[in-house]
Amino acid sequence: AICVSVAFRVAAVFGLHHDERMKILIAGSSGLIGTALVSHLKANGHDVHTLVRRPARNGSEIQWNPASGHLDSTAVDGFDAVINLAGAGVGDERWTAAYKQEILQSRVLTTTAIANAIAASTHRPSVLINGSAIGFYGDRGAADIDETSGPADDFLAEVVKQWEAAAAPASASGTRVVFARTGLVVSARGGAFGKLLPLFKLGLGGVIGSGKQYWPLISMTDEVRAIEFLLTHEVSGPVNLTAPQVPTNRDVTKSLASALKRPALLPVPGLALHIVLGEFASGITGGAKVLPRVLESAGFVWQHPSVDDIVGAEVLGQS
Repeated sequence: AICVSVAFRVAAVFGLHHDERMKILIAGSSGLIGTALVSHLKANGHDVHTLVRRPARNGSEIQWNPASGHLDSTAVDGFDAVINLAGAGVGDERWTAAYKQEILQSRVLTTTAIANAIAASTHRPSVLINGSAIGFYGDRGAADIDETSGPADDFLAEVVKQWEAAAAPASASGTRVVFARTGLVVSARGGAFGKLLPLFKLGLGGVIGSGKQYWPLISMTDEVRAIEFLLTHEVSGPVNLTAPQVPTNRDVTKSLASALKRPALLPVPGLALHIVLGEFASGITGGAKVLPRVLESAGFVWQHPSVDDIVGAEVLGQS
């Protein structure tokens, strides 16, 4: 009996509710985080279905047209949870006026469609975990930032405000809504770090801008674990998905160079980044010390709390 009690306590701490297998619908399942999340949830025994733009190929897929801003309520009816990670990649293209509009609309339209479908459904999901971003906070220097902090006055903050507001119909209908304000997800398979790694492996990596800006990281492993954790813990509203120890860009550079055993001697001037990347460069040369206080209070335990842990796990493949 003691062993059973201990096992359940350990499961609770790590969010491993083995008796809570859920039927989950995911939008944005083909992206970097979505792909990892689907694999993680299936491995843990959840019944995972996905919204896809192309014709459905099997019973676990549901076709939709997110650009229409509409989703039939029957698509979400009977699911325990919906996870929405859909949206155009913020760093995929230069921020032209047209692409900025795509960044915004791809998030607002998909969230609106899902939230309205949940509100209209007969058997509503108990929870909607909606993608969001720490871009809400902008460049805040060394100040401690948490979920109670207000928004910046820039493009990404405005995107996040409209993105989260679009989920209002789901919340008003009684479904618990979580805004997963994700930090810089570290993965060797893609994203910002997937682009940085080849440079560091060649010995061409270096501090970006001043190097003093905070980069709130989270390992891909902890990202998907945190999303699963939020499915079954009574948390709502914004939740920062970042590691508890927030490094600076200089710390990240040092950790990558050390792990890969390569020099990192070539600093990247902020002006050069702005010339190459345009407005998006401000998100790299700036930063915020974003702390995951809601996750901490809810009892989540990170596998990779520090930058060295994250780099070791996601770049070197160490457990």
